[in-house]
Amino acid sequence: MSKTLQQLLTGVPIVSVIGTVDIEINSIEFDSRRVAAGSLFVAQKGTQVDGHQFIPKVIEMGAAAILCEDLPTDLADGITYIHVADSARAMGLIAANFYHNPSSKLKLVGVTGTNGKTSTVTLLFKLFRQLGYRVGLLSTVQNQIDDDIIPSTHTTPDSVKINELLTEMVRRGCSHCFMEVSSHAVAQERIAGLVFSGGIFTNITHDHLDFHKTFDNYIKAKKGFFDQLPKHAFALINIDDRRGGVMVQNTAARKETYSLQTIATFKGKLLADSLFGLQMEMDGKEVWFKLIGKFNAYNLLGVYGAALLLGEDVEQVLLALSEITPPPGRFEQVMSADSVVGIVDYAHTPDALQNVLETINELREGDQQVITVVGCGGNRDATKRPEMARIAGEMSNKVILTSDNPRNEDPNAILEQMQVGISPVDYKKMKVIEDRQEAIRFAVSLAKPHDIILVAGKGHETYQEIKGVKHHFDDREELREAFGTKS
Repeated sequence: MSKTLQQLLTGVPIVSVIGTVDIEINSIEFDSRRVAAGSLFVAQKGTQVDGHQFIPKVIEMGAAAILCEDLPTDLADGITYIHVADSARAMGLIAANFYHNPSSKLKLVGVTGTNGKTSTVTLLFKLFRQLGYRVGLLSTVQNQIDDDIIPSTHTTPDSVKINELLTEMVRRGCSHCFMEVSSHAVAQERIAGLVFSGGIFTNITHDHLDFHKTFDNYIKAKKGFFDQLPKHAFALINIDDRRGGVMVQNTAARKETYSLQTIATFKGKLLADSLFGLQMEMDGKEVWFKLIGKFNAYNLLGVYGAALLLGEDVEQVLLALSEITPPPGRFEQVMSADSVVGIVDYAHTPDALQNVLETINELREGDQQVITVVGCGGNRDATKRPEMARIAGEMSNKVILTSDNPRNEDPNAILEQMQVGISPVDYKKMKVIEDRQEAIRFAVSLAKPHDIILVAGKGHETYQEIKGVKHHFDDREELREAFGTKS
């Protein structure tokens, strides 16, 4: 595939161009290692590395053109330089042009929020497949085109990869794609150039302050997604979140709402909840779902609303939703032979952990104990570490603090920061075990029949990242092995 540079620059805000735009471009690259003859190299100022320093190297490798925010002082002969104010945004627009704007050829719906993004996009993906459509998925867990799974490494891929995946979805006849839109993706312009048919806001709580620095910046990043929605799209917000209205203050899209507490476009009511499912009333109709917990009631309601806004039939949507199972690693249950209930959940923020523990405490009966195994990731927002430990301590009978993905941090330093949040009252029920496998096994040794063990933080992940290396580790496998069961 190739296009002229002139075609690629359609609609891109440009400061200046040095050289000819009448040249063929074979690929768009921002990673200097991937540059080949005929590539357009996009120099971006990243959080770790400035791509501008690789400009001489990529010219030697055969790059035909350079897009940059800072023009080099020495310009190479025969190379076209495109000077822009924002390389990341320009790359998104160029990538859309390179791939013939695939997002405009299907119904692309983005989901943003602190918690519930993965569950919501996965439920939408499953729902629309149940309804008979060919569908694409872009999520934290995986990217998927119908049955074909493509491993995922980021919440939202880079703009070139997104357009490549959307092009393949269009080629295979997909009519819809559901994607997570992270705050990082908005701030880093990874969604620039995409045409959305709708956007969903789940909620917003404390997260990613390592990247955004302030909560206000985090809110602005989420809001930025809705600011970009076109007039023909819908903006569906959880109005029970007090910042829901803020998200759509400046959107051109059609504003719609969902709620469990107040009047909304799509009104729901949680009638019953158990470890086996929940019963809800949606717009006056009672339905039993296989998902668990109030947080999933919100996810289901958002999915229901989005499906109707996309033109689907109420009865068919509710019937299909009633048959859908939870996404991997989201309140996923692992049972022991003597009826100890293991729950693996991706809860890695204070709000998500509180939601899961509130659900467990509401559902437990009699003298069932709640034993929580939890850690915090390294090289991420450190301010939530004591808060997560505090929540686990207050809402569990026993707490085991352990390692999550320490990445390049000292796991013991992370654990020390977590312990600050444990109150003197809860300290006696806490134990610190750095080794996650050992921590899970210790939790199982403490459990009596019918007790509930929550292993929080990693959910669907099948690795543990230590010193930059990913080692195989799956909380579900570890629980089954500790329980002595294989399934």
